[in-house]
Amino acid sequence: MLLKELSALASPLNDQQIGQLQQAASELSPQQLAWVSGYFWGISQTSGATQPINQAAAAVSSQPAGKLSIIFASQTGNAKGVAEALKEEAAAAGIAVELFDASDYKGKNLAKETHVIIVASTNGEGEAPDNAIELHEFLQSKKAPKLDNLHYGVIGLGDSSYEFFCQTGKDFDAFLSKQGATPFIERVDLDVDYEAPAAEWRKQALDKVKEELASEAQSAQVVQLPVGQAVHTSQYSKQNPYTATLLTSQKITGRDSGKDVRHIEIDLDGSGLTYQPGDALGVWFENSPELASAILKQVGLTGDEVVEVDGDSISLQKALVEKYEITSANPQLVTQYAELSGSKKLEKLATDKDKLRQYSGNTQVIDVLSEKKEKLTAEQLVGLLRRLTPRLYSIASSQSEVDEEVHLTVGVVEYQQGDETRFGGASSFLSHRLEEGGDVKVFVEHNNNFKLPQDDNVPVIMIGPGTGIAPFRSFVQERDNRDAEGKNWLFFGDRTFTQDFLYQVEWQKYLKSGIVNQLDVAFSRDQQEKVYVQHRILEHSAQVWQWLQDGAYIYVCGDATRMAKDVHEALICVVEQHGKKTREEAEQFVNELRKAKRYQRDVY
Repeated sequence: MLLKELSALASPLNDQQIGQLQQAASELSPQQLAWVSGYFWGISQTSGATQPINQAAAAVSSQPAGKLSIIFASQTGNAKGVAEALKEEAAAAGIAVELFDASDYKGKNLAKETHVIIVASTNGEGEAPDNAIELHEFLQSKKAPKLDNLHYGVIGLGDSSYEFFCQTGKDFDAFLSKQGATPFIERVDLDVDYEAPAAEWRKQALDKVKEELASEAQSAQVVQLPVGQAVHTSQYSKQNPYTATLLTSQKITGRDSGKDVRHIEIDLDGSGLTYQPGDALGVWFENSPELASAILKQVGLTGDEVVEVDGDSISLQKALVEKYEITSANPQLVTQYAELSGSKKLEKLATDKDKLRQYSGNTQVIDVLSEKKEKLTAEQLVGLLRRLTPRLYSIASSQSEVDEEVHLTVGVVEYQQGDETRFGGASSFLSHRLEEGGDVKVFVEHNNNFKLPQDDNVPVIMIGPGTGIAPFRSFVQERDNRDAEGKNWLFFGDRTFTQDFLYQVEWQKYLKSGIVNQLDVAFSRDQQEKVYVQHRILEHSAQVWQWLQDGAYIYVCGDATRMAKDVHEALICVVEQHGKKTREEAEQFVNELRKAKRYQRDVY
């Protein structure tokens, strides 16, 4: 619009020049226009402003334009959140910066970059997140470019309870280094309580980037790419959750079920929070005061001791209830308590990584402390513990169906430890300690790696045993409200038909109305031989293959340890058998489905 007005103003340009500018501008994005404006301004400010443009261009084209590109490889949203914070901090520091989802970034463009930071989480058993599979593979291939001019940093997020801790971050670091790139800061691998060390790493990284870019800009005598638009963030987030109200907590398993599964409804009225099917709800919870007291008694403390948390002085009892993880153990806690207590059992476990992970993954903090009684100071106790982190639950409702509510399907973690019952922290808070009408702090965690196809005519296959059914309730509600024409096929499994068929009445209603075209169930304990969802997939293998040929999207939600692997294997068998492919070809076919986002998983 401004260019169109140029001819009406006193301008040093003639009509032909204005026309050329109009033509060029029409082909540029807003960000490219911003760069061009800075570029021409830089030329005008150099000594001898009559320097031909082609000479100035040559000075720039000899090396990539200096800026920072941030790429996030994220499965549940943590890496994306760190990357977004990094971008905002870079912009505030005056650094030219762009943010990319790994699925939107072309690997060959790394050769055009000067500075890149990759923020990477790790999925499953050391796998790259779904949005980074293609970039991860590209950098291992022969197509990966030489990156001698690239300076990079990597921040890995993970959970040290797992064997392949921060493996994706380690992979990207190795790939970039192998192609000749130079790290401007050492890679950092962060555990579940990553926020404070991540903030410190970001500050150090940006200080170095700013210094290097300023040096490059001065030597090249060119203007840096102007800062892009800030990432839009919701008013409420993990750091600033919304205080919502619990409307309903209803048990939806039968009286004789071995599981306690709850249908949770939370009121978001007035929050402005929005979500899409496939997203998760982050829930900040309070620990059991009784469990906190038991831990204090075990280590010889009263709870009246004062500790400092985030700059505030609070009682140790309050800190255990509100600030620290006191349910799930982890390898670091076991190892550190072995040193403090001198427990022979724990010391032996600490020398075997596999046994250590298995023990800590199936043991709570109170039981680790009970291995050998040891008096601790308040500082020693909190030094053993991780900071409390919110739990993420797949959203079980479509906002087009429930408006300003959000529904969850929560399996209560509950098991016997000797004569005592152990409960999960968040699940027991939502099911037992939080009264209807009570306050719960929540935020929406968007998951772009688990989304319905944009085309409502596309068929979808949903595989969700147990509480993995949650997102598919939201999927079907959404497709119903959108009058989607695409067919819907649901595979559901659990222990017994009479006690564990979650949302049975709803699914039967959807099946009768034709919203769900096919429903196949597997109840493992209703017959002598165990039957699971993967068996149902194989029973209908010809039909599954036909749906795939018709463009179907496949979604899997639930247990990552066994179910997701067994389903994955079943899908490969379907492709082998009916696609008449070798094992290797079938694996490649399924992998291509993932790359095309036609095979999406939300597993945990």
